[in-house]
Amino acid sequence: MKKIAVILVSLLILNSGFKVGVDTNSKMKAIFIMNFTKLIEWPQPYREGNFVVGVVGESPLYTELTKMAKTKKVANQSLQIKKFSSINEINKCHILYVSQNKSAEISSVVNKLKPHNTLIITEKQGLVEKGAGINFIVKDNRQKFELNKKNVEKYQLKVSSNLEALAFTVK
Repeated sequence: MKKIAVILVSLLILNSGFKVGVDTNSKMKAIFIMNFTKLIEWPQPYREGNFVVGVVGESPLYTELTKMAKTKKVANQSLQIKKFSSINEINKCHILYVSQNKSAEISSVVNKLKPHNTLIITEKQGLVEKGAGINFIVKDNRQKFELNKKNVEKYQLKVSSNLEALAFTVK
């Protein structure tokens, strides 16, 4: 009887779409990113047209952001989510999220975005020292973020003091 229960539970999990290795913090990260849009100011030319959030590499965050884009706006701008498979595909966007599988290419990302006013967000330790403006971290089983204010301001973005207060560390 116990074996049957284990098999039934296993089948239920498999059929529910549950996947091992899925980033369970994706929804939380998407909410953080939406809040970042309220706490960072972009230059005037970036306040027209769509507000573009790019995701480079594979990440379940792309799906969460795409869901949000159907109902959310950033100020008066429609939210557009773009997926880039490689660094070469990256073009103008307000925010670029660099997935873990592209983290090793952070210097190429930084070089590619030099002419743009883009907030670079990562999720691997040490990347705020290598050019990211914000890096997601987990502390005490809670989603948090590090902020490198100098890296954000390098792209002519203005950081709210509220964002600094919310950051786990500010560099």
